[in-house]
Amino acid sequence: ALVYATGSDTYFGKAASLLEIAQSTSHFQKAVLKIGDYLIVLALTLVILILAVALFRGDDMLTTLQFALVLTVAAVPVAMPAVLSVTMAVGARQLAKNEAVVSRLASIEEMAGMDILCSDKTGTLTQNKLTLGDPFVVPGIDSRQLFLSAALASRAEDNDPIDLAVLGGLPSQDLQAGLQVTHFQPFDPVSKRTEATVTASDGSSFKVSKGAPQVVMALAESGNAAQVQTAVDQAVQDFAARGFRSLGVARSGDNGHWQFLGILPLYDPPREDSQATLNAARELGVDVKMVTGDQLAIAKEIARQLDLGTNILDASLFGDTKHHEAGQLAERIEDADGFAQVYPEHKYHIVDTLQQHGHIIGMTGDGVNDAPALKKADVGVAVSGATDAARSAADIVLLTPGLSVIVDAIKESRRIFQRMNSYAMYRIAETIRVLLFMSLSIMVFNFYPVTTVMIVLLALLNDGAILSIAYDNAQYSQTPETWDMRRVLSIATVLGIMGLIASFGLFYLAERVFKLNQDTVQTLMYLKLSLAGHLTIFITRTRGPFWSSRPANVLIGAVLGTQTVATLFAVFGIFMAPIGWKWALVVWGYALVWFLINDRVKLLAYRILDKDAPSLLVHAA
Repeated sequence: ALVYATGSDTYFGKAASLLEIAQSTSHFQKAVLKIGDYLIVLALTLVILILAVALFRGDDMLTTLQFALVLTVAAVPVAMPAVLSVTMAVGARQLAKNEAVVSRLASIEEMAGMDILCSDKTGTLTQNKLTLGDPFVVPGIDSRQLFLSAALASRAEDNDPIDLAVLGGLPSQDLQAGLQVTHFQPFDPVSKRTEATVTASDGSSFKVSKGAPQVVMALAESGNAAQVQTAVDQAVQDFAARGFRSLGVARSGDNGHWQFLGILPLYDPPREDSQATLNAARELGVDVKMVTGDQLAIAKEIARQLDLGTNILDASLFGDTKHHEAGQLAERIEDADGFAQVYPEHKYHIVDTLQQHGHIIGMTGDGVNDAPALKKADVGVAVSGATDAARSAADIVLLTPGLSVIVDAIKESRRIFQRMNSYAMYRIAETIRVLLFMSLSIMVFNFYPVTTVMIVLLALLNDGAILSIAYDNAQYSQTPETWDMRRVLSIATVLGIMGLIASFGLFYLAERVFKLNQDTVQTLMYLKLSLAGHLTIFITRTRGPFWSSRPANVLIGAVLGTQTVATLFAVFGIFMAPIGWKWALVVWGYALVWFLINDRVKLLAYRILDKDAPSLLVHAA
């Protein structure tokens, strides 16, 4: 045996090295960090102002420091990663029911924003059930000899679709009588062929081989290659133009010289549901690009049958690209409808190039050599029947063949994203509301509007119940969903400021109009902050009016349950001064009025931020 490469220089070694460097930070992680940074910077700024004012006024610094510490802790959205993770985990369970097993939770959020899906052809867009067409036989060769040689170079126990198709096309099993395969070399991506050593009943032996026509033709250089090369090339092109894959077959004579026997055409028809699935993906704003190792002509024909477009890029050009042509190649990759003659490193390059152009990429694969691209993609999808290596590198594993389950997964992931986006705006708005209200009360009025115990109760009751957002009703968007931090932070800030105005309004009424004592005012403010906080989730969960989409019963029940507890605490004075049912009902009414006002302000804010939108008064899930 000739050793020409070892370790990372081998075919599979290169694939493994790509797998090691294929790392990507999820958009979910980036979003959580941005939100956390925004709130922490705001909290630290307010704490510094509080300390400066307290120092200037000569207030008790120990009390001020204690409250500042509690305020800082309350400002950090410690529950946000947990709530968002639970939301994705609940969604992952639903995806599993749809035959899509999630191995990395953050990939759900990535799939919601996926705008390009690079899909394997064989077994995903096509049936992976090969059938034989009429062969091309070299003049002077019996077609039965062509089929027999191809069958001898196949092995049924491997369950390889090509081998099974070849064995199924053998005219008669009697042709193999008296022939014994003594050595079999299976197909591998490097040699691109199989080879078998056969011993006849008279003791003579010969070899047969089948595989890529150009590879098998090279075996016959000392045989009949020169005589049949032109005819074979034409036959391969004709088959490819009709969507057939070509399988070259050769046999060695007694003198050891190989003779090219002919071409077996193999056809893998598109799946019956592929056309409808591709149309559904386009309606969801996802561009599907076909990726195949087949010849360019075959890829174009299958793409034509599936209405994918015929702008198919030959991946073999990637390695010949000069430095100054890299930009043009990147544009061609972005504009391509698919890719032909693709190797693992090509898949990795395709994903990397599209990501650099700002796309969120999904990639399907099933083999060991697909692992680097699956790992590199924002959403790596191991299709049904994938190898263990592909499954371990993928983010989502499909249990049924075809792309239809991916379309269902896209819809579900966008519902999940809606829930996460709603919670993020709610959490930011509430943090801003509480921080600004307490900080300004201390700095301007020298009054602590709530106690430290009340702050803890707010955090426990509100964040605990809001986990039910994971089960909320949500409608999927018809376009990819991504974290628009400008919109999220803007809407949340507007709602937070509106909550601040409402809080100071109640504070003014309680202290200046009704002349209530300080303890009673604190209890009123606690109940108002608690009620208004949970009502905010019903505002942020829709783009339209709050009534445009009915909340899930579990969310309504969780909110009513926690606010009943908060009301009972305020009415009967548990951990605070009692206010009685009269004032509790006043706070409920006040909070509901401001809830209706805030919902209209939200619509106005969306209209300003999205000036191209026709109307935000119409339901837009």
